[in-house]
Amino acid sequence: MKAAHSVTDLVAAGLMTPAAGEAVAAVADRYAIALTPYLLETLADAAPGDPLYAQYVPSPEEAYTAPEEREDPIGDVVRSPVKGIVHRYPDRVLLKPLHACAVYCRFCFRREMVGPGGEALSPEELDAALAYVRAHPEVWEVVVTGGDPLLLSPRRLSHIVRSLSDIPHVGVVRLHTRIPVADPARVTTELIEALKAPELATWMAIHVNHADELTEPARGAIARLADAGIPLLGQTVLLKGINDDAAALEALFRGLVRNRIKPYYLHHPDLAAGTSHFRPTLAEGQALVKGLRGRVSGLCQPTYVLDIPGGHGKAPAAPGWVRPDGEGGYLAEDFTGAAHRYRG
Repeated sequence: MKAAHSVTDLVAAGLMTPAAGEAVAAVADRYAIALTPYLLETLADAAPGDPLYAQYVPSPEEAYTAPEEREDPIGDVVRSPVKGIVHRYPDRVLLKPLHACAVYCRFCFRREMVGPGGEALSPEELDAALAYVRAHPEVWEVVVTGGDPLLLSPRRLSHIVRSLSDIPHVGVVRLHTRIPVADPARVTTELIEALKAPELATWMAIHVNHADELTEPARGAIARLADAGIPLLGQTVLLKGINDDAAALEALFRGLVRNRIKPYYLHHPDLAAGTSHFRPTLAEGQALVKGLRGRVSGLCQPTYVLDIPGGHGKAPAAPGWVRPDGEGGYLAEDFTGAAHRYRG
């Protein structure tokens, strides 16, 4: 079975009717589509209401862009001093070696930047990005993201990780990926060995939004990473109709912990174009998170966060950090203590 990269592929795989394909043609022209053979097999009997189906298969709702939505919702561009680097916080940077993914989530906050054949940094551009890290001794952690860095070959991954390990002030590399739950067979011994280097702690954040993603193959890939000594974190987006109820979140977070993944962040959906149908209100999210306190242990509690539009960083989305402004919106406090208006 081949990967699906178009509406035609989705129709051929039986995931949508020809009429449904025509209804999302404009969406497919704007936003990338990709499902791995593994996911196509997993979704073989799924319908549009399935929590995995809704994450990967385009819908007509994506054609609508709400007034508050943005092409660059968290301000990557304004915080990018050189190509491939985002420097938002003093002690850490994002390193984005490519803008391609194995799968394209329908709610992705970088959906305007990623796509098939997503541009990878040239050797010269990667050298310049690493030189930036080398020239900034305050940078202690490098978050390798994209796109999905685990799409890179083990050779290229090893080069990046070992280059970072050669920089004395870098202590941690953290890789963000969907691969273990979207293409678990890709997590091979060779790939895992490429993620480790002397004098550097390697962490991995795995993006998982529903307990149904923790299939037997996915659990196997996760176990291979954990058995290799790589600490694992869970990143989850709160998504209307997918995981926006206490039972779904409880099952997910317990499933993550059982598989040696610490729930790290529960993200309020960013203001990405065409994603308003996925976005609950902040009040709804806060109520869900509050309700989880009595249902699951502290091991299962992520931090609920809002990424403040404009590049101001994350704010814990709890009373005291995010509060009503009295005008129908919110005031969100960033890590410097400054307050920013949020409407969405």
